[in-house]
Amino acid sequence: MKNLYKILPVCLVITILTGIGCKKSFLEPEPLSFYTDEDYKDPAVLRATLVACARNLRNEYFGDGAPWITEQIFSEIAVDGTTDKSGPAQDLNLLITPDANLNSVDFNRIGYYWDEGYKGIKYANTVISRIDAANFKDEAERNSILGSAYFHRAFRYYRLVNQFGDVPLLLNEVTTPRVDFYTTKREVILQKMKTDLEFAAQWVTDNVNKGEVTKGAVNHLLTKVNLALGKFDDAIASANAVINGSPYALMTNRFGATRADETRNLIWDLHRPENKSLGENREGIFMVIDRQMDGGYDGGMKIMRQAVPNWGSNINTPNGKKGTNDGINLEITQSNLYGRGIGRCRGTSYSTQAIWDDPNDLRHIKGNWMNMEDLVYNEPALKKSDPTYYNKPIQLRNAAGGLIVTDTIRSYFGWPQYKIFIPDFENAPMQGGHTDWYVFRIAETYLLRAEAYYWKDDLASAAADINKVRARANAAPYTPASINIGTILDERARELYYEEPRKCELTRIAYIFALTGKTAYNGKAYSLTNFSENNFFYDRVKEKNVFYKNGVKTNHGDQYTMSPYHVLWPVPQSAIRANVSGHINQNKGYSGSEGNVPPIDKIE
Repeated sequence: MKNLYKILPVCLVITILTGIGCKKSFLEPEPLSFYTDEDYKDPAVLRATLVACARNLRNEYFGDGAPWITEQIFSEIAVDGTTDKSGPAQDLNLLITPDANLNSVDFNRIGYYWDEGYKGIKYANTVISRIDAANFKDEAERNSILGSAYFHRAFRYYRLVNQFGDVPLLLNEVTTPRVDFYTTKREVILQKMKTDLEFAAQWVTDNVNKGEVTKGAVNHLLTKVNLALGKFDDAIASANAVINGSPYALMTNRFGATRADETRNLIWDLHRPENKSLGENREGIFMVIDRQMDGGYDGGMKIMRQAVPNWGSNINTPNGKKGTNDGINLEITQSNLYGRGIGRCRGTSYSTQAIWDDPNDLRHIKGNWMNMEDLVYNEPALKKSDPTYYNKPIQLRNAAGGLIVTDTIRSYFGWPQYKIFIPDFENAPMQGGHTDWYVFRIAETYLLRAEAYYWKDDLASAAADINKVRARANAAPYTPASINIGTILDERARELYYEEPRKCELTRIAYIFALTGKTAYNGKAYSLTNFSENNFFYDRVKEKNVFYKNGVKTNHGDQYTMSPYHVLWPVPQSAIRANVSGHINQNKGYSGSEGNVPPIDKIE
């Protein structure tokens, strides 16, 4: 790690120099540069630019209203649980438009992904375009740096094409102001990323610092790209490269700083901040690093604030008294364990209840998983006003069956404590502090390979891979006959909650159904010709997410709505408007799509 920290100050310079801040173009470079062409002869400068890529990627997960939440709430696993105002992404039909505020902590972070995705691409392209200006000790050093830059560019494009569909493709550093970008077909972009990743897989190694690009990360991302292209044999081969004969493996025994705690278990060990980047932890393939010694993200991850219910308010006793208090230094101080949540990332009944099909599953047992009934009434005033309930488990209903919780959306749902509990030494009550975070984990590689087998109708092999993950969690195995894409998505929701970009993965799967014409478990087949009007993404979310399915209304009166065209996000109108000498297409279903032109269908 010490070598990484040495170049972090250089990374900060790179961030300033290559950031996209000009109002004329979403990709126009800033004119100031502390580097000359001579500086780029030093491979350390190129490595510093890769650190800028890593820091750019890290910001997705951290801070209040983290962008990561937007990936979760455009899916079946979660919704925005803010219930005291209009504006958050709930009534998607009304609020998600190209000219809306698409980059707000209080609303949504769609615009963040557009802007920061292209920032990451810009940093990577700086390395790619200048690779032959540097003086390397040998070909291996050159190609490993180039391969790492290819990974970072492919990572951003994989996300962009599954968030926005067809987008502009930039393969070289932008060194002069440009307003002439054109949209390129999604499949063309993915094929180029596949080629780049195949090169990277030959040269990038696993013997690197935590937070740097690994060979395993390259092959893991290549598996996703292969799936997206419908190249299922290739996806199996790239997944095999991670699973077979690599340094990565599912952790199956207790480990780390928590291994001696007999009240806990392996699943708890796996997600402790102090254990994630340990050398003995073979699970993590690619990490984001957040350490206070690194000048880490201000305030930390704040995941407890985002993904824990607002249990300190809206919870009454059956006698109508205020039941809970999230303050500190109370006789029963629950905020030291669960933080002060606001329920912004509100798990659905699908992800918190319906998918849990085995009572022995370690990911859902008491201690690892929190249900509201595991909390107790701790409001100090109850000791006099309603002593019967003080220090007794919270209840949802009174004896007559009536609701006694005034806001069940924001304040009453379960959560995976083993993931969400991040000790916080900067905020009181805790909000979720500094921690490394898994971007890719080998458990997901198994589930990706299972998916590839599913598309090939090899259900026995798909079941075997899913069962590897289930066995580690002490859950009963599935039979091949029970496997479909829903089974795989369910297991992903169990294993990867708040780890996978769920909207992105659902859209990728929807594209595969449309590409192959394969009939889904719901009896429907899909096509690319009307993708924005009829797709698996929308059908899946409407089936499993009761908020969108039933048009639930918040206490504030805002209704949850969604349409098929939300399979793709709107391209921010500001980017289209600024691109005066080119043409960036808008996605169907949004205003402006009527002016679309055929996208670029090959790389010159």
